[in-house]
Parts: sequence; structure tokens; C-alpha cells
Amino acid sequence: MEDIWKEVLHEIELEVSRGTFLTFFKDTTLLNFENSVATITAPTPITAEFIEKRYYALIKNIFDKKTQANVSLIFTSRGKAVVSTAKESIGPLFVEKTLQKSAPRNIRLRKDYTFDTFAESESNRLGYTACATIAANPGTKYNPLYLYGTVGVGKTHLMHAVAHEMYNTNPDAHVLYLTTEEFTNEVVEAIRDKTTTQLRKKFRNVNLLLLDDIQFLSGKERVQEELFHTFNTLVDKGSQVIFASDRPPSEIKKIEARLASRFEGGLTVDIAPPDFELRTAILLKKAEKLSLNFTVESAKLAAMKITDARALEGFLLRLMSEMSTTDTPITPGLINKILGDKSREDAGIIRPDDIIASICSYYNIKQTQLKGSKRDASIVTSRHMCMYLLKEEVKMSYMEIGNILGGRDHTTVMHGVEKVRKMLETNTKTSEELHIIKRRLTEDYAQ
Repeated sequence: MEDIWKEVLHEIELEVSRGTFLTFFKDTTLLNFENSVATITAPTPITAEFIEKRYYALIKNIFDKKTQANVSLIFTSRGKAVVSTAKESIGPLFVEKTLQKSAPRNIRLRKDYTFDTFAESESNRLGYTACATIAANPGTKYNPLYLYGTVGVGKTHLMHAVAHEMYNTNPDAHVLYLTTEEFTNEVVEAIRDKTTTQLRKKFRNVNLLLLDDIQFLSGKERVQEELFHTFNTLVDKGSQVIFASDRPPSEIKKIEARLASRFEGGLTVDIAPPDFELRTAILLKKAEKLSLNFTVESAKLAAMKITDARALEGFLLRLMSEMSTTDTPITPGLINKILGDKSREDAGIIRPDDIIASICSYYNIKQTQLKGSKRDASIVTSRHMCMYLLKEEVKMSYMEIGNILGGRDHTTVMHGVEKVRKMLETNTKTSEELHIIKRRLTEDYAQ
């Protein structure tokens, strides 16, 4: 078996990148090979799952060629057995006595944000692979990992998935997840109450630090200094650090050069908005979780009309609500009704994504800029115009508009809409721009 597996590994090494081979295949073994069934074992459950999901066909083809048989593959891991024995000899650095083994150790982690429930495609594959690698060997590769992308692309999901996997491997792991706003508040309170020693003990004694919305560090010098030293301490100790942001490090303004260099010192991954195939997969996964009898065709229909990933779950919740009150089966008509869309022949119906695309095209900006936090005059103008059109043309609520435009507060949206309304009364240029954008929308929609 050892000779067979060496030959198989040699063929695999020729087909995958060097980094992938060393990360996922180097420590695998052929545990058993009987009756054309090969049992392959990996160091951890997430590694075994990743190999099975991504490379089953490749490994099977190599096995079939080597053995001249139709081989079936079974993937297992040594992870769970190792945990029970290693726990006695290697004590955890920090023990939370109130934590129970049957529950997640960090109440901030969403139970459904695991690798199993993450829909993978080309747009997020690098991020998924990087997080799977970290989950298998935290603190040894990609430290820090810096994930960035617009709202709803799965950054937080992946961070939580790493945390869950760490708990599966080491039940006594100390994981800390928080947003940058929360981190900032704790630093400010510690300075005010003169409790910085306790604060540092809290943040620098963890196995995994997950810090979300890192872009809000901009301009906060004292907070940046605290994070810089916290990061250095954790990395020196072999702890893993993962950052998430809506933009790359180079686009975060008013940030110390030494901290920015730390962000870029590991692996920086851009997670793109989900394509049609991924949106369809996300809908099917979430529908399964909600016990909805959602067909592939229904998922495709909804995915064509919803491009914002975060809006997908909201659509399913509205679908459940509609079904519970009217006892209506899932039909194309029901989906169109919920999405506020009758047919392509009805030129009076315009989708939110049509408006966003038209705004970006007219003002020559990217969707990430429109939904981001930059306040350049040209971007603010285009953002307000987009808010106005979403309100007037699609009849979306202020809260829905805020969510689709980067998670903005509804009062911000109200201000933007009202500003455009007032400008339309007095500013001819604004009226002309609005007329051109609406004409383009109508023309595009009619095609």
C-alpha cells in the first residue's frame, strides 16, 4: 500500500501546484486498499473533506490507471483520535471553565457558518482554500490572512468556519471574534478606566483572533498602536490572526505604515461578488437548511434577479413567510411576486441590480466604490442618485436600500434621497443626469 500511495502522490504532485500538494497531500496516507476500495487518511477532518470535494476525480483516475480497476475512495482523518490523546499531554494555554464541550466556545460565532455550509466557486475559491489551510495548520501559514471584498461575499462566514474547525480539533482553544468598532471601544474604555493591562491580557492570550471591518481603523492612531503590538505578540506566539475588510490594505487611508505592512505581510485575498452559479448554489444550500422544497430551476430564477449575496437569505425568509400565510407552493409566479418583478415585457418594472449597474456605468465607478465608504464628491453624488432611484423606481424601503448599498443606516439613505429630491427642484444638471440614467435603464431593460 505504501508503494501504491507513493506512486499516486507522485502523479498528484504533477497535477497540482506545489503549495497545494505540500498543504493538503504531503501528510496523507493510504490506510487500506481492499476489494477496489481505497481508504485515504488525512491529518484533520477539514483536510480530508477538502481533498474529497476538490480532488476525488483526480485521485480516482490515477488509482484506476495504476491498478487497472474501478476504484472507490473513502476519506477519513486522524484528527478526532489525536484530540483525545493529545489533550492529556498538552494542556491548553487558557481554559474557560464556563465553556461546555457540547456548545461553541465563542457565543459570537454563528453555528451555521461552517465549511460545510459555504458555497464555493471561482469567485471565492482562493479564500476558501486559504481558510481551509489555516484550519488544518493554524499559525503556520498565511499569518495574517487578510480577506477583503464587498458586503455579503462570505468573509465573516469563512472566519467563523475557521473558528469552528479549531474548536473541533482543540475543544479548549481560545478564540476571539469581534468587529473593529468593538475593538476600538474596548481600547478607549481601557484607556479611560486605566485597565490597559487587563485589555492586553485579553487580546494577546488567544489562539485565534478574528477582526472584522478592519477599514474602520482609519485615523484611530492609539487603536492602531494597540493592534500593532497585539498582532506582533500573537504571531510570535504562533497564534493565528485573520482580518476582514471591504477594501485592500493599500486603500485604507490614515493608517500607520508599519501596521499596513503587517496586513500585507501574510496572504491578501480578494473575494469577488458571487456569480450566477454561486448565487444559485447559495440559494440551494440555504433552502436546504430552512427545509424548503426549492428546485434548481427556482434557484436559478431567483439568482438571475438577485445579485447581492446578503439579499439571498432575505428572499428565502420572505418566501417562507408567504408560503406559511397563503399555503402556496413555490412557483415562478410566487418568486416573481416576492421579487416585485412580473416579466421582462413589463418595461415599468426595474430591478435593483439594473439601477446599480446603470449608475456605475454612467458615473464610471465600480460597484465596490458605490457600496464602499469613500466620500469623494463624485462617489457621494452617484450614491445619492442610486438611493433615490431605488426608492422611486423599485419602491424599496430605506432599510433595504441601506443593506444593498453596503449596510448603511436607514437615516443615511433618507438623507440621500431627500437631498436628490431637493436638487431636482433647483438644479438643472441633476435633472438632466437623472433623465439620461432613467432613459438608459428603460433602453437596457427593453433589450
